[in-house]
Amino acid sequence: MSIDDQSLDIAPTGFLQEVPTAPTTPASAEQSMAELHALLRELEAAAAADQRLPPLFDQAIDDRLSRARLGAAAGLFAALRCKHAASAGHSLRVALTVSAWAMWLKLAEEERDAIEVAALLHDVGAIGVPDHILLKPAALDPNEAAIMAHARTMSLEILRHGCASEKVIAIVEHVSAWYDGSGRGTCMNLESRSSESSASKAEAGAAPDGTAEAAPLGSRMIAIVEAFDAMMTDHVYRRARSQERAIAELFECAGTQFDPELVEQFAAFQREDQAAMRWEVAHRWLRSLDPAMVDSYWELNCVTAPIGEPTAEPTFQSRLLDNMYDAVVFVDAAGRIVLWNRGAERLTGLCGGGIRGQAWHPAILEMSDERGQTIQDADCPVFTAIRCGAQSLRRLTIAGRGQRFLAVDAHAMPVINAQGVTRGAVLLLHDATCQLSLEQQCQSLHEKATKDPLTQVANRAEFDRVHAMFVAAHQQQHVPCSLLMCDLDRFKRVNDTFGHQAGDDVIMSIASLLKGACRPGDLVARYGGEEFVMLCADCDNAAAARRAEQVRKALSELPQSRMEGRTATVSIGVTEIQPGDTPETMLRRADRGLLMAKAKGRNTVVQLGIGSEEEGSESKPAAERVRRRAAAKPKEAIEQVLITPVPVGMAVEKLRGFVADHRARIISVEGNRIRLEIDGRAASRLRRMADRPAGLAVDLTFEEQRAQPTGAGKPTGGRAVTRTRIQISVAPRMSRDRRQNDAMTHAREILMSFRSYLMAVEESALPPTGPLKGIARALAPWLIRK
Repeated sequence: MSIDDQSLDIAPTGFLQEVPTAPTTPASAEQSMAELHALLRELEAAAAADQRLPPLFDQAIDDRLSRARLGAAAGLFAALRCKHAASAGHSLRVALTVSAWAMWLKLAEEERDAIEVAALLHDVGAIGVPDHILLKPAALDPNEAAIMAHARTMSLEILRHGCASEKVIAIVEHVSAWYDGSGRGTCMNLESRSSESSASKAEAGAAPDGTAEAAPLGSRMIAIVEAFDAMMTDHVYRRARSQERAIAELFECAGTQFDPELVEQFAAFQREDQAAMRWEVAHRWLRSLDPAMVDSYWELNCVTAPIGEPTAEPTFQSRLLDNMYDAVVFVDAAGRIVLWNRGAERLTGLCGGGIRGQAWHPAILEMSDERGQTIQDADCPVFTAIRCGAQSLRRLTIAGRGQRFLAVDAHAMPVINAQGVTRGAVLLLHDATCQLSLEQQCQSLHEKATKDPLTQVANRAEFDRVHAMFVAAHQQQHVPCSLLMCDLDRFKRVNDTFGHQAGDDVIMSIASLLKGACRPGDLVARYGGEEFVMLCADCDNAAAARRAEQVRKALSELPQSRMEGRTATVSIGVTEIQPGDTPETMLRRADRGLLMAKAKGRNTVVQLGIGSEEEGSESKPAAERVRRRAAAKPKEAIEQVLITPVPVGMAVEKLRGFVADHRARIISVEGNRIRLEIDGRAASRLRRMADRPAGLAVDLTFEEQRAQPTGAGKPTGGRAVTRTRIQISVAPRMSRDRRQNDAMTHAREILMSFRSYLMAVEESALPPTGPLKGIARALAPWLIRK
């Protein structure tokens, strides 16, 4: 019986089978479910709490920038960074970008200053959001989204207690308003998450007068910049988008969520050198700002009561500290506990009223260091900060609520006044219990998810993921890679005759031989049952076939102890990635080679693709090739009507990149019609000398369309939104029987690539719009230069 005849007798690898279990009592079931829920919450919090974004310049410069721009209020930004570093980094990037944009627009210095301060602190209310919501690595439910939307109200509450500038407060208040005044709805692909997308900020409401057109200019600018920054940044719940995709989505939301005129200006601004402009803004903040002017934005509260005694009116600083989720403790220079916020009460279980005024000692929290040893006064981070004036960040263990020991990140910072006198130290404690075993848990989960338990090679899911990366690398870098597909011969007969343990030995043998043939960058995977695959990086068909032959020969000469010294054999199909290949087509070709090896009698290697017998047609007479070319019939063209939601100027820039990357030639330009030619993509070393590239003809017709923006189902009367309509036809320039299928495959890939470059969708998927206008004048100058 052949290996194909017994495939129905074996269950596919990786399927779970029901295993009888002993009956459980309701109590034990409830306890198991409680432990499972606790583990899930721990893993979810750990995955989210580990997200940290790199600094914009470096940590020291970022700190200096926030202090220089905010002055007396720099502590607000530091609190936001301690609470959620991602939100602080997002706010700093938004502030620098919107400042550079304001400079590019030549706004007045006074207006630009207010926009910068508002951009830095518009998300400071996030410090009042619980960690399990702020750090959640998934979509928020309606209740959580409502809490996130309330963070903007908390930002206003904090700023109103300390900000002396009505302009700054007005800008922050209107950032969440939509341009069309609806204040609700969603914008395609903008994430509904506070401090990362303007789309979620809509839940905070529209502008008081019902429209964002009357909102401050700074509010409308910040709304665009923060949405753009969120889309350009990697997050746990989704990957960053490309710059072109982010700009296209801003245009899609222009007229409803964003000011369309500002979106067009921002798209033009993005063509400038962003790094140079950010450095120019940073230089201005560090060298040119007047400290007195910076502090004039803030109402400094003078505390007349002694330290540690409550004032008659709680200040916004005390409100801020009480709303922080992390524990904050202030110890004065005499070693007395002055501040013990609600976060410290929640973490330690100690009441602030009973602990304030006592002498600080690490034994209060039963502090232990990284090695588990009890911390003494000489090694206490609080006393060290007071004595030496140095900050420290350590992973410590403390006794928490209910005498449960917790791992915490302890950040001790000295408090020094303007005269250089140390007034005490602040101790910030962040619960890090869930991070202790995160790395080990992730490593264990990764191995279970990617490796075959018997052979410890990759499983099929990991192979599918890596195979797609191999194909993408070849298409982008033109690096060859090959695929081996192996199947043990008559494996069912081995199991039936010598037992499944003997079969496992044979499987381990072929896995070991394949791993021994690996080079750095290769991958061996168990595809299913007795089938194995091997991806060979930077390896052509001939080299891969030689390695496959070595594996086949070694297995056929290896005696198996549980098979009474007999040997097993393997059939192998080999192929190299071809122009126009996808992971599926490459795998199907290797599988076809494997079937041919089985048909030839097994225990053999068959290679398909470039360099194989199937492709080697040089021996055919030239007259035969000419006859085939003459008899070939032209294939039908692939035609589509596409819509891209950007103005024609940006569409031309995208077309420029498409032409350059595909090395296309401009054949003719007639009004708004363009004809391009694109040669075959295979490198010359992979073709026979007599072959010509299978070229394509691409015909494009551009038309511009302007549609009135709508909001809440009615026209707003605002600025018209511009989009571009494109008719495209892709067809082979000449048809040859042997390459017709490849040419049409290439044509489909070119069409997909063009749609990706232009961020376009089919017109049939969109509602009808207003009249179309020609754009020949916009295209002609660029095409002439080309």
